[in-house]
Amino acid sequence: MSNATAPMNSTSAESLDSSVPRRNSKRPKYSRFTQQELPACKPILTPRWVISAFMLVTIVFVPIGLASLFASRDVVEIVKRYDDSCAPWGHSRSDKVRFIQSDANKTCNITFTVYKRMKKPIYVYYQLDNFYQNHRRYVKSRSDQQLRSRSGENEVKDCKPEDKSLNGSSIVPCGLVAWSMFNDTFTFTANKNQQLPVIKKGISWKSDRDHKFGKDVFPKNFQNGTLIGGAHLNESIALSDQEDLIVWMRTAALPTFRKLYGKIDMDLQVGDTILVVLQNNYNTYSFNGKKKFVLSTTSWLGGKNNFIGIAYLSVGGLCFVLAITFTIIYLVKPRRLGDPSYLSWNRNPGGH
Repeated sequence: MSNATAPMNSTSAESLDSSVPRRNSKRPKYSRFTQQELPACKPILTPRWVISAFMLVTIVFVPIGLASLFASRDVVEIVKRYDDSCAPWGHSRSDKVRFIQSDANKTCNITFTVYKRMKKPIYVYYQLDNFYQNHRRYVKSRSDQQLRSRSGENEVKDCKPEDKSLNGSSIVPCGLVAWSMFNDTFTFTANKNQQLPVIKKGISWKSDRDHKFGKDVFPKNFQNGTLIGGAHLNESIALSDQEDLIVWMRTAALPTFRKLYGKIDMDLQVGDTILVVLQNNYNTYSFNGKKKFVLSTTSWLGGKNNFIGIAYLSVGGLCFVLAITFTIIYLVKPRRLGDPSYLSWNRNPGGH
């Protein structure tokens, strides 16, 4: 009996001895890499370092925020909503829908006064609210191969229900995105007699004109069905030159968006009276949408946008408050820095 238990006791003693390696042990092999002992920058965040970092962020962010806000303030922007005032048939939604779908004259005049000098170029935008261009089925209803090359004219499998005409031939450009193209028009007159021509050239991205819309692709069977969605296209002009279409086909990510309509290459002075003659053709009444036109100048930062400046100032101000708070705490109730040798688990504290 004693002879049978001896080997077992011997094995148990060896397993308890830490100097004997285990055959199935999961402990990783020792190396300076696995134990993170390689030379590296290991900064210790002392109070002075933390306070200095917050102050550095404050010094950098606050001037950027102020510069952004001043640049946004210099942008002159005039926004006018016209869908409600240009629908004379009652105030209910059903009345407005009947009006926009009828053959009535949809010409509408809007007058406003320039409150601040606007330097050229003045950008003209149209803004749509509650229009979900980012809807999955809407975004997919297009054919990039067809837009890019004449050889892809029949690539319309993703364009339903606007893929083929009644006679079975392909629609170019096909899909709901092109079919629903914005078709309101604007004409501007200053001080009753000075025409303000709207330049439509160069309003789209050059990369879109050169690579996404073919010079040999022309509209075909477009808006020839029983239900007309939006604007018509000139069949004698290639898609690469129809910049209104190119701008519209770059779908927006949010339900409220602006798209560039054109540019006015003339200065407007304070007090100028602007008459806008527009054609109220686009149906936003069916989905409770809103339509606005926007006249805006630009700065080195772009259009009017206070968010960037406010964001920088908020972060800079928060860092300044934290820096002052930590400084007061550090001066009123300082704490002695501990021994960094305790941060290492495999060395004796203090080097002993």
